[in-house]
Amino acid sequence: MDRKIQIDTFSRYYQVSRETITSLMKYEELLLEANKSLNLIGNSTVNYIWHRHFLDSVQAIDFIDKNQKTLVDLGSGAGFPGLVISVIAKDRKIPLKIKIIEKSKKKVIFLKKVVSELKLNSDVINQNVEDEKFCFDDDTFVARAFKPVPKILELIHNKAQNLKKIIIFLGKNGMSELLQASKNWDIKYKQSMSVTSNDSFIIEINKLLKK
Repeated sequence: MDRKIQIDTFSRYYQVSRETITSLMKYEELLLEANKSLNLIGNSTVNYIWHRHFLDSVQAIDFIDKNQKTLVDLGSGAGFPGLVISVIAKDRKIPLKIKIIEKSKKKVIFLKKVVSELKLNSDVINQNVEDEKFCFDDDTFVARAFKPVPKILELIHNKAQNLKKIIIFLGKNGMSELLQASKNWDIKYKQSMSVTSNDSFIIEINKLLKK
């Protein structure tokens, strides 16, 4: 799938302004340059950024309430999905602030550069979410290629006192991870199949209780 087809496919699923497509092109440019030294994305996906990363990430916007004020992206890495969501929220004039959590100082520099150049409503926080003293006041979280489901649930349960929603991107092992997690957790969730892969899906957890 060449780049033009990828961009056309993105635009077909998520109709956005030409200005927003230009912003994503700038993001792509910054990402490719930074990836030479930071290894932000795998070499196998370098030619498929619009499909494997942009289109995949933007699906999370479908789980966001228009009245939602903040969204925390756990272990954002290259900014997926948080910064892509921020770009689309800006396009739709949704006043959503994205909090990007990343433990790597070098990746934080890159993420802050993207936020600055694209003028996004996002804060980049250099923090390891597993630090014992670190907690959240926020209520809505998203995780993509972060950690296995049981680990994510344990982290959120221990660190987020006001939890309302967790959005998690899952791959081919996702169902087995959910089954493993259900042994220790009472989980209520909605599920949506991914548009970028037949064996991937996204869940929205809105009830989490430890058994």
